[in-house]
Amino acid sequence: MESPVKQIDDQLVENLLLPRFLKYVRYWTESDRHVEATPSSPGQWDLAKALRDELLGLGLKDVTLTDHCYVIARLPPGPGKESAPGVGFLAHIDTASDVSGKDVKPQLVHNYNGEKIELAGGLTLDPAQEPDLAAQKAIVHSDGTTLLGADDKAGVAEIMAAVEYLCAHPEIAHGPVEIIFSPDEETGKGLPDFPLSDIKSTACYTLDGGPMGELEAECFNAWKADVECKGKVIHVGAARGILANAVLMAASFAVMLPRSESPEATDGYYGYYCPMEIKGDLENASLEVFLRDFDTEGMRRRVAALEVFAKTVEAQFPGGRVIVNTKPQYYNMKDKIDSKPEVLDRLKQAMENMGITYHLKPIRGGTDGSRLTELGIPTPNIFTGGRNFHSRLEWVSVSEMCTACKLIIELIRLWGE
Repeated sequence: MESPVKQIDDQLVENLLLPRFLKYVRYWTESDRHVEATPSSPGQWDLAKALRDELLGLGLKDVTLTDHCYVIARLPPGPGKESAPGVGFLAHIDTASDVSGKDVKPQLVHNYNGEKIELAGGLTLDPAQEPDLAAQKAIVHSDGTTLLGADDKAGVAEIMAAVEYLCAHPEIAHGPVEIIFSPDEETGKGLPDFPLSDIKSTACYTLDGGPMGELEAECFNAWKADVECKGKVIHVGAARGILANAVLMAASFAVMLPRSESPEATDGYYGYYCPMEIKGDLENASLEVFLRDFDTEGMRRRVAALEVFAKTVEAQFPGGRVIVNTKPQYYNMKDKIDSKPEVLDRLKQAMENMGITYHLKPIRGGTDGSRLTELGIPTPNIFTGGRNFHSRLEWVSVSEMCTACKLIIELIRLWGE
């Protein structure tokens, strides 16, 4: 059944959404995985405070900014909808540290002609390499000196535009709605200090996906390994038979990670090892490794393999020691979402009502929804229209952003029925 939401004027939605997105991406909210505090960077406070004030300005009375930079707001139910189940929408305010997020200069292209777009540093957005690009009429892209920040400020803008539309159109009946903006998603911390007891939603949805039609209800199991290499030091002039070089130990450990099981060699349901950082000197060196696998048993195998690599390195460097410390970051959300099928069913129904062709795909990563699902609130992930996340080639489709915004409104309408 076609929804009345589908008939909402796209230009109206774009007017609510696009200025917000262009404003949000200019906030420097790059997170830092080396900082334990939440949030890990001061710029995240700036955007969080702006969002709080914006929500209050729309007339929402129940808006909170927590001591750890979570923005939580509630849109009250319409008359007669007080007993409808609550639904939440979640997006993160930080950007990844893989590429600088400072001084982002978003480039808006209306009436895109399908030709190559030259960026700074000799980079190019080329429709021949990205077929999706050629089909667009309006996009926003990075200038090539930084990432864009569509991950996940496109999601933030889509949620905010939907809230403003609903505030101005009370004829769209809905139940209780929660809005959550979170810090430090890109660090993989998994919602530290999140006020779970304050959340009233039966289900949530993250707006943190890619091209239109993608919906995601399963993700990697994610672990992190901190590998410490302890060398044995003596003057290099007298090193023969004595020196155990910690730098070389760390490098040797890194090259033992199977290249066939790396991010650049895998896709679909294949997991990987990924060395993220290596540093040190002759005496002490360290290596940070990310482990990803959709299967729990596969993750056990990967963790066990690191211990074997450690023993192998120790055998190659007599007198040296290798210590591997592993810890989980988030878990695959599939089983818990499958246990409450109505959450995904309503998302599929909303897409069908909007005439969106959808397809399920696994997330080769995770979202805050992964952790929220683990905490008991099933949280599938929805597309935002973005491409090439975490890179200088990042861009987002304006029309797909508008569609995502309208999908939020339709989901809210369905949960209120």
